[in-house]
Parts: sequence; C-alpha cells; structure tokens
Amino acid sequence: MMFYIAALSLIGIGLYVVLTKKNLVKVLIGISIADSGVNLLLISVGYLKGGTAPILEKGLNKPMVDPVPQALVLTAIVIGVATLALAMAVVIDVKRHFGTVELDKVIKMMRGGDGSDA
Repeated sequence: MMFYIAALSLIGIGLYVVLTKKNLVKVLIGISIADSGVNLLLISVGYLKGGTAPILEKGLNKPMVDPVPQALVLTAIVIGVATLALAMAVVIDVKRHFGTVELDKVIKMMRGGDGSDA
C-alpha cells in the first residue's frame, strides 16, 4: 500500500509542477517526476509479498512475481529518457532562438511582441 501512496504522490507532484511553472526546464523536470511515479505504480502492481523470481526450478512451490510489469517499466524508462532528451534539445533550441525559456515571454515573442514586461 505504501508503494501506491508514494507513486501517486510522485505523479501528483509532477502534475503540480507541470501545471504551475512557466519555465520550460522546470516543466520537463515535472514530467520526469510524474514519469517516475507512473513507473513505480506499474512495478507496484506486479509486486507480490514473499514472491520469488519467475525462474522455474524443481520443488519450488513459492508464488512468483509477475515479470510483465517489470519488462514494461524497463521499456518505459528507455522511452522516457529518449523523450526527455528530445524535449531538452527543443528547449535548448527555444533558448537559442528566443533568448529565454520562460513560456509567457516565448508566447509573446511568437505573437509579435518584444517579450519585455515593461
């Protein structure tokens, strides 16, 4: 039960950061935190207290842990890292083009304003 609470807390913190912050780097950090929470939630679904590795042996009558969530999370980690790297490359390009990573200023500049708060 504690794993579910931790996973939902990470997802909630990540969503809070994504919805409240205007800095694109902070938004990416929030997405990464939420991604970690989802991975923890998936691993928690496959957890079995007292379970053993899913390797068949003679005379083994213990319950086995489901390997499918583990495989899914490994795949999700790789995809998440690749997506985060691509998003960070886009943020770096935005910084080079507009000179800022603040979302409000970037939107103003895209609409034709100068992006200053004066």
